[in-house]
Amino acid sequence: MSISNPNLPKSILVLRSYSKQIFIHDLLAGITVGLVALPLAMAFGIASGVTPQAGLYTAVVAGFLISAMGGSRTQIGGPTGAFVVIVAGIVARFGLGGLALVTLMAGMILLAMGLTGLGAAVRFIPRTVVIGFTNGIAVLIASTQIKDFFGLRTGPVSSEFFPRMKVLIAHMTTLNWAATGIGLGTLAVMILLPRFNRRVPASIVAVLIFTGVSVLFHLPVETIGTRFGGIPQGLPHFVIPSIHPEDILPLIPSAFTVAMLAALESMLSAVVADGMTGDRHNSNVELVAQGLANIASPLFGGIPATGAIARTATNIRAGGRSPVSGMVHAATLLLILLVAAPLASYIPLTTLAAVLFVVAYNMGEWHEIGAILQLDATAISVWLVTFGLTVFADLTVAVGVGLTLAALLYIYRVAETTTVVPVNDDYIRDGLPHVLQGRILPPYVTLLRIHGPFLWGTTEKLVEATLDIDAFAPVVILRLRNMTAIDATGIHAIERFAKRLRASGRTLILCGAMQQPSKLLQGARFLDHVGRENFMPNIQAALDRAREVHEAHSARLAG
Repeated sequence: MSISNPNLPKSILVLRSYSKQIFIHDLLAGITVGLVALPLAMAFGIASGVTPQAGLYTAVVAGFLISAMGGSRTQIGGPTGAFVVIVAGIVARFGLGGLALVTLMAGMILLAMGLTGLGAAVRFIPRTVVIGFTNGIAVLIASTQIKDFFGLRTGPVSSEFFPRMKVLIAHMTTLNWAATGIGLGTLAVMILLPRFNRRVPASIVAVLIFTGVSVLFHLPVETIGTRFGGIPQGLPHFVIPSIHPEDILPLIPSAFTVAMLAALESMLSAVVADGMTGDRHNSNVELVAQGLANIASPLFGGIPATGAIARTATNIRAGGRSPVSGMVHAATLLLILLVAAPLASYIPLTTLAAVLFVVAYNMGEWHEIGAILQLDATAISVWLVTFGLTVFADLTVAVGVGLTLAALLYIYRVAETTTVVPVNDDYIRDGLPHVLQGRILPPYVTLLRIHGPFLWGTTEKLVEATLDIDAFAPVVILRLRNMTAIDATGIHAIERFAKRLRASGRTLILCGAMQQPSKLLQGARFLDHVGRENFMPNIQAALDRAREVHEAHSARLAG
């Protein structure tokens, strides 16, 4: 098999051009992201209802496999906030054995998706559903950390949102001021430090400072040591989990949800990485790696894993160039387990709760809510129902109902924009400004068109058609005359395209949008990305605007 085969893992493909200089970049980035992942992995383990070392074992085993076998150059894998709620629910209902079985089954589902070429199917989850359950998961993660952040003495807390909040409010009088102070201090460091220096891992700095404060002043706060007895020093142990066949059927819905979340999160993370590096990931190879990682993770006491968007972005900003940085990140965590594990017992739980508050805020995609609220009532209802069911019911139910509503909305959109009208003189006259025949495109213009509904499931075609953006002229006109419908996912795709063009020094002009797309594009905050002056009614107006842009650019160069 040739080393140029695109279906090989990226770790093999990069060998053709790998060098000592790239390794140095990967080494430094891997150590940096490993330090960032340390408190996160422990916090995700605790929030998921398992031990902190379970999160670390996941980051080591799954993180290494995702980088070594995956289809993205810079993807960092491990435990993430997306799984916290569902993992905690599985542990509460079925115990650690049930969680191990769910993770194994989810790994097999992901492996099957990758091997059968279904990696691209993840794009059929609409953006309103993604934002809905991302918002919901963020709220749930934050709510689970209130107890540790304030040091409340409550006893067992319900896994359901309303009963949990009722118990927390009833026990607010047990607030521990020392724990609260450390938690607030951790938040302050994590919020303020990145404003001055983004290269220093704020979470590690905060954990080191306030662990030291806790130990130095003998503060009465709960720590990893007091609750869990510390973290075992040494390698993760290989253990084959006990599998009871009668548990398989009841756990299939949870396994499917874990697999879908893992696939979705890893693809979103890979797309973010592509946007930051200019690379292009292989979805199916990535899902194979995700499957192998989730099969291996429970064999070493770990939990479900997927691509981590924040850690992937940190890896890239720190200089990571290849999957080697991800493998170094896993090796860094393993070295900490072998050498410094006993020190983790002094970490206050309120500090890790503060870290997860920041994680919940960052993963919430809160800025997207404003854009969704400017869409029509049907799109808003899909987001709202998914969000509500995620928080107040169950993530499995939320995803299923959200997808069902989105599918019905898809059918409604297509039906709504299908028209039958008579062709008369007025129809012909109104269409003349949109006609391309007889028009000459100037050399400074590249013309693209979208034909048909541009809804979730079709937006990847815009990415595929614009991979070589450097081959485009300085002005790109996107003709929407034959685009019959658009949704939040389509708007987001064009928005990302506009950002890519602007980053390359090019200008995007839209023209000819029909009634439904025109209403949504002008109602959303989308026009902030292209400028209202670049939203034209027809192709002739777009060409006139392109000439203005070109002349202004030429004048700046001449001046």
